[in-house]
Amino acid sequence: MPGAPVRRITRFTVMATLQAARALRLGLNERSAFSWGLNRAIFYAAAKRGFKGPGGESKTGEPAPPPDPRTTYMLGEDFAYRDPHRTELYFTIGGETQTEQEFERQVAARFGGETQFREAWKEALALVEGFDEEVLKSGSRFYSEVYKPRRDALVTEWAGRFGATAGAAGRSPRPGR
Repeated sequence: MPGAPVRRITRFTVMATLQAARALRLGLNERSAFSWGLNRAIFYAAAKRGFKGPGGESKTGEPAPPPDPRTTYMLGEDFAYRDPHRTELYFTIGGETQTEQEFERQVAARFGGETQFREAWKEALALVEGFDEEVLKSGSRFYSEVYKPRRDALVTEWAGRFGATAGAAGRSPRPGR
């Protein structure tokens, strides 16, 4: 249909979905898990580009203050900032709260519908279920053992099955990489 938005399954989509499945397995309810998944996908995307503070100066390399339990939530060894204005557990980054509605808009909608997303969601849950809790509690192990080895295959597979365009998978490497 002319003018219809192009749906793209990208590494961002895969990261958000797998992180949400991880959070659900580690005890969050589904709404909070979707918030966590979107939050972590945004965090990793920002980390890949390099965090920028006011005026554009890089914030990487500076020691981070220890997490404050009043404003943060620990999931295993990872933490994210919680929205202090909500009674339900939602996460925030860059002044924006990641709600289940935002997850739906930025992630689930890319699958083309609720039924298609729920099919991919069941696969993500089953994939995460195959790993022990210690892997899931560690952000670095989750990234290197769960997400990274499967990200491009999931981009291609989900895009093919759900009628979307594949994003980052299959892209030729940038020069110098």
